[in-house]
Amino acid sequence: MRGRLIQSVPARPNLSAKAHAMTDLVARRRALLGPNVSTFYDDPVHIVRGEGVWMWDAGGRKYLDCYNNVPHVGHCNPRVVEAICKQAATLNTHTRYLHEGILDYVERLTATCEDPLETAILTCTGSEANDIALRMAEAMTGKRGIVATDATYHGNTTLVSHLSKSNVPEVGFGLGQYLRHVEAPDSYRIADPDGQRFAAKVQEAIDDLERSGIGFAALIVCPLFLNEGFPTQAEGWLRPAAEAVRRAGGLLICDEVQSGFGRSGSHFWAHQRQGVTPDVVTMGKPMGNGHPVAGLVTTAEIMARFRKSFRYFNTFGGNPVSCAAAMAVLDELQERNLQANAARIGQLAQQRLVELAGRHPVIGDVRQSGMVFGAEFVLDRQERTPAAAYADLVVNKMRQRGIILSKLGRHKNTLKIRPPMPFGAEHLDLLMTTLDEVLTETPVIA
Repeated sequence: MRGRLIQSVPARPNLSAKAHAMTDLVARRRALLGPNVSTFYDDPVHIVRGEGVWMWDAGGRKYLDCYNNVPHVGHCNPRVVEAICKQAATLNTHTRYLHEGILDYVERLTATCEDPLETAILTCTGSEANDIALRMAEAMTGKRGIVATDATYHGNTTLVSHLSKSNVPEVGFGLGQYLRHVEAPDSYRIADPDGQRFAAKVQEAIDDLERSGIGFAALIVCPLFLNEGFPTQAEGWLRPAAEAVRRAGGLLICDEVQSGFGRSGSHFWAHQRQGVTPDVVTMGKPMGNGHPVAGLVTTAEIMARFRKSFRYFNTFGGNPVSCAAAMAVLDELQERNLQANAARIGQLAQQRLVELAGRHPVIGDVRQSGMVFGAEFVLDRQERTPAAAYADLVVNKMRQRGIILSKLGRHKNTLKIRPPMPFGAEHLDLLMTTLDEVLTETPVIA
C-alpha cells in the first residue's frame, strides 16, 4: 500500500528526462508530505549544492542566490561547517547538563544588544521564540491582547500563526479575539514621515483591547517591516509607537529574524536604527547559517517573571552543536566585516535600482535597508496600481536566467532581494544587468 502511494508518475513521451525527474519529485512530495506544500516558481528548482552566494541544481546549473537569509554568512561556510563537525564529534546534548557553549554564546550575543537586554533563551525556530515572547508579555502584564500589522508574518505555532492575517486557519482555538491588526506602514502610498500615523493606529488598537476587557500586553513588529515591503523610514520612525506601548504598560517585541545580525548595514540590530530599545528581541534563521538555532534576548526582570510563570524547556534549544554554529556565524560577521559590506552593497543597489527606474516606468518605487533591497512594480506611476502579476512574471523569468529572488509586500508586487551577507559588487552587477534585460523584454501586464 505504501509503495503505491509514492510510485513514480508514468513517463510521458514528450517529456525530457529532466522534466520527468522533476515531475516525479513533485509527485513524491505530494504523496509523502501532503498537499499544498509550497515550492518557489512555476518551474521548481531542484537544488543539490551551495557555496557562498551560489547554488547548483541537479543538472549542474549555477544560480545566484539573491534571496536566502538562512545561510547568512554564505552557503556551506567553511568556518561554520568546521565548528558543527568538531562539536558534533565531541558532544551534543541538552541544557539540563552544564556546558560552557551556551553561556559563552549568550554572553557574546547579549553584548551586541543595549542595556538592559542581558539574558536569553535559545530555541530551534523563530516561531518558538515569538511564541515565548508573547507568553512573556502575558507574564509581565497579566493581559493577553497583542497588536501586529495587517501584512506581517511571525511564525507558525498555533498562537503565533494568528498574528498573520493571511495565515489565520479556518479552524483553530479561537485566539483571534486576542489580536488586533493595524495598518502596515507603506511609505509609497501612505504619508507618515515621522511614524505618528502608525503610532495613532497602535494607540487605537490598544484602547480597543482595553475596552474589550482583554487588555493590552504587547506590540510585535519587524523593525524593518520586511514582510510588509520594507518601506522607507527615517531613523527613529518607530519611536512614537514604542512610547504608546510603554504608556499603556505593554511590551515592545521586535522580531529580528530577518532584519538582525548586521543586515540593515547601519546597525547590528534594526531596532537600533529605529531608535528604540525593545523589551524582547526575537531572532532565528540566520543565527546558525542553516543549522536550526533561534532564540530571544530580554531583560532580567522579564526573564525572571517568565521563568516563574511558565515551566519551559526545549530539548534541542541551545545544544552544544547549535551554539558552536552560532558562535562561528558571529566570528564570520566580525572578521569579514560583513555589516559594513551590507551597508556598501545596499547603497550601490539603491543607485542601480534608481537607474533602472529611469528606464522602466513599471518600477514605481525603490527602497533598501542595507542588504535588503527591491523595487515595487506598478501598472502606472500616477495611480500607483500594484502590478502583482507582473512581479510574478519577473521573478520566474529571473529564475530561468539563473537568479533566485522572490516578492512580498501587502500587494505582493515588491521584489524581495535579500542575499547572503558576503554578496559583493560583482554579484550585484550580474543581478542588475539581468534584471534590466528581463524588464526590457517583458511587457507590462495587469
